[in-house]
Amino acid sequence: MPLSHRDYTVACICPMGVELAPVKALLDQTHPSLPTQRDQNSYTLGVIGGHNIVIAVLPEIGTNSAATVATQLLNDFPSIRFGLLVGIGGGVPDLANEIDIRLGDIVVSKPTKTAGGVVQYDMGKETLNGFERTGTLNKPPAVLRAAVQQLVAQHELEDSHVPLYLSKMLEKFPKMKEKYTHPGAEHDQLFTTAYEHQGGKTCASCDSSQVVRRPPRSSLSPFIHYGTIGSANRVVKNAAQREKLKSGDLDIMCVEMEAAGLMDSFPCLVIRGICDYADSHKNKKWQPYAAATAAAYMKEILSVIPAQEVTKIPHATSVVQIPGE
Repeated sequence: MPLSHRDYTVACICPMGVELAPVKALLDQTHPSLPTQRDQNSYTLGVIGGHNIVIAVLPEIGTNSAATVATQLLNDFPSIRFGLLVGIGGGVPDLANEIDIRLGDIVVSKPTKTAGGVVQYDMGKETLNGFERTGTLNKPPAVLRAAVQQLVAQHELEDSHVPLYLSKMLEKFPKMKEKYTHPGAEHDQLFTTAYEHQGGKTCASCDSSQVVRRPPRSSLSPFIHYGTIGSANRVVKNAAQREKLKSGDLDIMCVEMEAAGLMDSFPCLVIRGICDYADSHKNKKWQPYAAATAAAYMKEILSVIPAQEVTKIPHATSVVQIPGE
């Protein structure tokens, strides 16, 4: 008997095609498409870890686009219990506090004492003492927060399955090897804050003496970091601006452009693969691999949530509030 829209309980939103590809590649099984009333969104249907999952890609990046797509997705698939926002982001290393985020690593939204896992860092007001952030965003649903803790505990006992999933993905889809493999540690360069990019699509012309020296890792496998993700409707390509995001008590580890449009009405966990350091040296070399690591973590977290035990998370409203409207 063919599945209906009500049989899909997990939603995944990917901002761009480069992020959608590895999610599709990691499906355990694909399903035929289903008709929708408005044909506004583009969906991929399938199974991961026993969960029937619907995957949507955004027509353009940004919080407004994310909110619009989520609105239509919830209308088209009324049984969605929770969501996952999976894609790439800019890393915010803080070596002084031993937060050694590197390209290809994974950052997962996790609530802290001062934030719900995602903070809209450009929402606030100008005061005599400078910019003051206002407002908070909701936490991911309890079932996902518990699954994160399950994985944290599991990774204390054994290695993450992310490298295994990536290896199987490339074995199944050999064409992806050209773009979706680790580019090499020698291409992971974090430059000093004051040193600007010298031009060109790569850093071939940049001064290697300005690279921050970090101890080599024993493995190319991505590290998984849990903490606050900063979201706003703008791309960060300025190291000085990136450094400001570490001020205060938010401890932002990653910046991106969609999560703030989702958190209050579309309960989701945000998973970002780090593809750049949010500075002028930003380029697209690491985007495919970083997208793949985020997708592999999504597969791993779904593996610790038994499909038959997922309970429905009530939405605050059936319609997502689109920022600015």
